[in-house]
Formats: sequence, structure tokens, C-alpha cells
Amino acid sequence: MRFFDVITIFPNVLDSYFNESILKRAQKKRLIKFKTWDLRDFAKDKHRTVDDKPYGGGVGMILKVDIIFKAVKKAIKRNKKTRIILLSAKGKTFDQKHAKRLNKYDQLILICGHYEGVDERVAKHIADEEISIGDYVLTGGEVPAMVICDSVARLIPGVINEESLKEESNVNFKEYPQYTRPEIFNDWKVPKILLSGHHKKIQEWKKIKSVAK
Repeated sequence: MRFFDVITIFPNVLDSYFNESILKRAQKKRLIKFKTWDLRDFAKDKHRTVDDKPYGGGVGMILKVDIIFKAVKKAIKRNKKTRIILLSAKGKTFDQKHAKRLNKYDQLILICGHYEGVDERVAKHIADEEISIGDYVLTGGEVPAMVICDSVARLIPGVINEESLKEESNVNFKEYPQYTRPEIFNDWKVPKILLSGHHKKIQEWKKIKSVAK
């Protein structure tokens, strides 16, 4: 079984996603296990404070290193090959190559930033790496965490159909156009080649369209 642990202040956002469709079925088959950790559960005070003002001044609040350290320590599994990831706009841009690399680990721990940012000591001393899902700014790391968990989980044998993995686009090509019934809608027609039944020519058409994209 592979383990995906996500540290966040909004666990409900992730729980709703992980408990639907393919990912839900994969958990029932005990191929993967998702767990969200509410960062506020590791705060000491009655207000469950997880952030504070930045030293030196600045706008917004910063997630505290000591609280995150406690959460990671609790989440990490012994005797497992674990990778700790901080979701960060300044991290390396995530792609399919990263997904395949991360698929080699038994456990991924993903730390979701929020507010103005995360204490830099998390990146330097706790996380193994920082990852971004694109050159834009989000309100938090929850969406990137879902993207990474989904893309890695689907590479695990049994999570999705093996034929689907072979058929889909890879890191070099975009997926070819696909159509289904009805054959004609509003005078928009399905390409004749797909209706021909000529398997070899269809495969050649798909390859040409993938390269063109």
C-alpha cells in the first residue's frame, strides 16, 4: 500500500476529493491510503494558532515552523521510503517526469502553505523538496496537493486500467482528439477515419494528431 499524507489547515477540502471516483475505489482495494492532517491539531493554545507575524515586518501571516515540524513528525511512517514535499510557488514546476519519480516512494508527505507563506526553515530543514504546479499564485497548497496525489496515485498498478496508461499521452505528446456518439451533431461530424474500422490507419491518424498538438 502507498501512503499519501497531506498537512493542511483545510482538511475537508481534500477529503471530499480523495473520497470520490477512482481514488475512492483504489482505497477500498487497499492500493493507496490518503490521510489529511489538520495543522491546527498540533497547536498548543486554545485558539489553535498556526501562524504569526513575520520578523522584520511585512504583509500577512506566516505558518509556524514548530507546528509544521510536529505534524510531519506525527505523519511520517517508520521503515518506509518517504519524501516530504512543501507546496510552494518558488518550487520546481511539477510535470509527468516528477510524478514518475515520486511514484518510487512508499509515502509522500505534502505540506500545504497558506496565508502569506511558510517559515523558510520548513523548506531548509524539514522538506526534501519544494514543488510548484505552475507559474501562478494560488491561495494555498491544497489544490497542488490534490494534483500531485492524483497524478502519482494513478501510476500505481491497479489504480487505473493498464491499457489506459499505455494509450494516454506521455510527456512528449498531447493526446489526440477523441469523439463519441452521436456521429453528427449540429452538422459537426466525427472524422471519417475513426468510422472506417481500419485499425492501422486509425493509429497512424492518432499519432499524427498527437504530434500536431
